[in-house]
This record gives sequence, structure tokens and C-alpha cells, in this order.
Amino acid sequence: MKRVNKEVLSKIKIILFIIFLIVLDFSSKELALNNLEQGQLNETFFPFIDLLLIYNSGIAFGMLDDEGIYVSYALLILTLLISIYLVWLIYKEENFKKKIALSFITGGALGNILDRINDGQVTDFLHLEIMNFSFFVFNLADLFITIGAILIIYFEIIYKIKDEQRDKTS
Repeated sequence: MKRVNKEVLSKIKIILFIIFLIVLDFSSKELALNNLEQGQLNETFFPFIDLLLIYNSGIAFGMLDDEGIYVSYALLILTLLISIYLVWLIYKEENFKKKIALSFITGGALGNILDRINDGQVTDFLHLEIMNFSFFVFNLADLFITIGAILIIYFEIIYKIKDEQRDKTS
């Protein structure tokens, strides 16, 4: 009985975490929309990060941007299918740390999906610039996806090393 309760509690935690990420992303985009002017750079106190409101109808780094409404909706459908697959991966995953990593990716993907559903584009407002070199403009959802991907890679490497060490001692 305790095992079932623990599993249910774990699933509830994951769902609440994903919802928290979506709400955080949505709220940050609303703040940006209400307080920034499109295309106007606002230097901030964060090193390397400025505020710059832009809209991206494409995918990462502006690829496929301004390719039309059909491309935007195709990207919406593709992202939705990927999100469904991510939810399935979370459901199947037994390692809680990997579930958290997948939840970061899922929360970010769903945050951008909700934004794209509204008007066919995603609101980006965090501008990464290092030594006067502009890298890209992103949002919290993109950051969540990146964190999740880094965690997945990290956990895969760590668990592979542990498996190799265990095999050597066996």
C-alpha cells in the first residue's frame, strides 16, 4: 500500500513541477509583453543577459522564422507530438532524477506550445551577449529545455560510468 502511495505522490510531484514551469514561463512572457517594447534593447544587471523583446515564428535561433503560417502550425503540431512522447518517457522512466530532467524539457516545450497557439509565434526576451557578440534571444521555456537536456546528458554519463565501474569490480 505504501508503494502505491509513493508512486502516486511521485507522479503528482512531477505534474505539479511541470505546471509550475509552464506558469513561470507564461508569467515571464506576460511581464516582458507588458514592460518591454519590441526590438528595443534594455540592458540589465545580469551579466551577459539583456532584455530584448522579439517574436519567433520559427524554431531555435530563428531558423524557419517568417516562413509563413503553415510552417508555424506544422512546428506547433511537431512540438505537440514531441511533448506527448516526452510525457510517455516520463511515465516509463523509473529514475526520479531523469524524470525531473524530462519534466524540464516537457514544461519548456508546453510553455512554448501555449505561446505559439495564441498567435503562431513564440515570445523571446532574454538576449545573450558576451563581449559585444550577440548569441541569441530566448525565453524561460527555452532555458528549461536546455537545463533538461544538460541534465539528461549528465545523468546518462554518470550512470554509464557507475555501470562500467560496477562491471570492473564484478
